[in-house]
Amino acid sequence: MSVGDLAWDVLAKPDHPLLPGGDTTGRVQLAGGGSAANLAVWAARVGHPTAFVGKVGRDRFGRYAVEDLAAEGVTPHVVWSDARPTGVILVFIDPHGERSNLTSQGADFDLLPEELPEPVLRQAGHVHLTAWSFFTDPPRQAAVRAAQIAHEGGATVSFDPGSYQMILELGPRRFRRMMQELSVDFLLPNLDEGRALTGAVEAEEVLEALCELFPGMVILLKLGPEGALVFESGRVVRLEATADAAIDATGAGDSFGGAFLGHYLRSRDAEAAGRLAVQVAGWVVGRFGARAPADEELRRRLEAYGPLIPGSKR
Repeated sequence: MSVGDLAWDVLAKPDHPLLPGGDTTGRVQLAGGGSAANLAVWAARVGHPTAFVGKVGRDRFGRYAVEDLAAEGVTPHVVWSDARPTGVILVFIDPHGERSNLTSQGADFDLLPEELPEPVLRQAGHVHLTAWSFFTDPPRQAAVRAAQIAHEGGATVSFDPGSYQMILELGPRRFRRMMQELSVDFLLPNLDEGRALTGAVEAEEVLEALCELFPGMVILLKLGPEGALVFESGRVVRLEATADAAIDATGAGDSFGGAFLGHYLRSRDAEAAGRLAVQVAGWVVGRFGARAPADEELRRRLEAYGPLIPGSKR
């Protein structure tokens, strides 16, 4: 189960540098977004039963967003807001596929602890949270309460730090204290977020520092085109990135996390889950948007690297 942000991405990739006061051609597309929602979709796409908890505006965009999740096989448990519209994120994508976001604070930033579906959370085997739920209050207390309910019910908790800029704005020490409130079992930073949390620079040093700061966690350090490092029970697994050409990095980290958790929670095999995750993330960066429609290439990768279903052969 994923708790947090559900929004719409307006993806914009100009053909040329923007001209002040002028017009520029390019590709513009509306697509489902929100880090927590993206992860839920990718966990579902790799075959893990998944639900989403969050808040959306009582508007057309909100209805479409919830319908989109349900069509992906994610069970939605949403609170409808009359006070704020559904969130929208403007994503500027450069020629190398890297993106910069302009994020509105929509209804997802208004989720309150008393609005959580506690019976549903208590039945979850795993709960995922993102740092987008921690940079303001609300929804911070709702996210903390969701983690408490999960642990009370025996579930594990994963956490994606979300944004290195916001970690630095809050202060790494304060951010780490907030993380300790959650009793996280899985930590999913990218390299910039790992650097912000630790002060280390090189990937191996960042991972080592994270392991010292957060003992006992499974740590997935996402390295973009350099692949990923996965730490579990004293063992480090290095994963090479795929050779996919980058078109749009939007949602790559969410897809990595969703694919990893969707595999690992079934298989308990960190290396196999990591191999699937890099394949899925590579497919995502080679397409436009965080949840591009599945194609034959994605189905081939899921068949080759996905978790084995009992009784099947590979």
